[in-house]
Amino acid sequence: MTAAVLYAPGEIRVENVAIPTIGSGDLLVKVAACGVCGSDIPRMNFAGAHRHPIICGHEFSGFVTKVAPDVAGFAVGDLVSVPPLLPCRKCDSCLEGHFSLCEDYDYFGSRRDGAYAEYVVVPADNALLMPAGVTPKAAAMIDPSAIALHAIRRTRLGKGSRVAVIGAGPIGLFAVQWARILGATEVLAVDLNEQKADMAREAGATMTATSEEQARERAGKGFDVVIESAGVPPTIALAVKLVARRGEASFIGIPHTPVELDKATFSSFLRREVSLHGSWNSFSSPFPGEEWTISAELMASGVLKTDFMITHELPLSEVPAIMKQLAERSIFSSKILFLPNGE
Repeated sequence: MTAAVLYAPGEIRVENVAIPTIGSGDLLVKVAACGVCGSDIPRMNFAGAHRHPIICGHEFSGFVTKVAPDVAGFAVGDLVSVPPLLPCRKCDSCLEGHFSLCEDYDYFGSRRDGAYAEYVVVPADNALLMPAGVTPKAAAMIDPSAIALHAIRRTRLGKGSRVAVIGAGPIGLFAVQWARILGATEVLAVDLNEQKADMAREAGATMTATSEEQARERAGKGFDVVIESAGVPPTIALAVKLVARRGEASFIGIPHTPVELDKATFSSFLRREVSLHGSWNSFSSPFPGEEWTISAELMASGVLKTDFMITHELPLSEVPAIMKQLAERSIFSSKILFLPNGE
C-alpha cells in the first residue's frame, strides 16, 4: 500500500509499505479520509513523534475490509470513525471513566502507525460504527468536533450564555456550532484571518473580531464562557481578559512556547474570580463517550455542519509539500483532508 512515512522531523517519504496484518480483536480499515490536525504540523516538521519511522495521521474514517474471527458487531463494508486514543483501561483514570486522562495510552499517528496510508489496523474497541447519513469525510471530522464538545463540557455553557471562541480553525468552528446548539445567544469568534472569521459566521457566530482590540470592544462586561483553541501565548492571555465576573475559560490549544500572564491580566483574573479549565482530548465513559456519539448523530441529521470548513481534498502524494507549507504558513486552509484511496 501507499503511505506517507515520517522518518525524522521534516523527512517525509511517500512510499510503498506492506499492508498491516490484523490480529485478535482487530479490524482492517481501508482509509476513506484523514484530516490534518494542528498537532501534526509540529510533529511532522520539527518536534517528531514517539518513534521513527512512523505513519502519522489520527483524524480518520474508513471502511472495514477484514474482521478478526473473534470480533462481533462489524461487517465488511461498514463505515467507521476511529477515536485515536487507545486507553489502557486499567489505570485509575480509565477505571473512573476519564479516558482522556489515561496514564498509559497508545495513540494513532504518534505512538503507533496512523492513517496517512491506504489501510490501518484498528482494534474493534476503537471503531465507532457510523449511523446512516454520515459521509466518510464527515466521519473523519468527528475528532475535532468531539474535542470542542469535551472542552465545552468543562463549563456551564447553556441557554442564554454569552460565549467567545478564540481561534476559528476546525475545532473553533465546531465550538461555535456547539455553543449555538447548546443555547448560547451570543457567540463571538476571534481570528486574525478574515477568511476564517467569515467561516465562523457560517458556523453560527453572531459577531466576529480580527484583533484583540475588536474582541475586547465586543466583550462588554465579559463572556460567560470563553473557549481558547489557538494555543499561542497572546490568545491564551486574551481568553483570560475576555471572561466575565465568575465566568469560565476552557483551554484546548497546545502552546509550543512559554505562556505568561502580565500582572494586570492576572490581577483581573483574581479579582473577577474567573475559573480556568484545562481540556485534554475528547473522551468520556463509556468509551469513546457522548462527545463522539452525539457528534455522529448530529452530523447524520445535518444539524452539525462539516462541508463548509473543508478547504482541501488531496492524495497522499501531497503530504510532504502540504506539511512544509503549513509549517511555513504559506497556505490558507481550514480542514485539509487526505483521501488515501481516492474519492
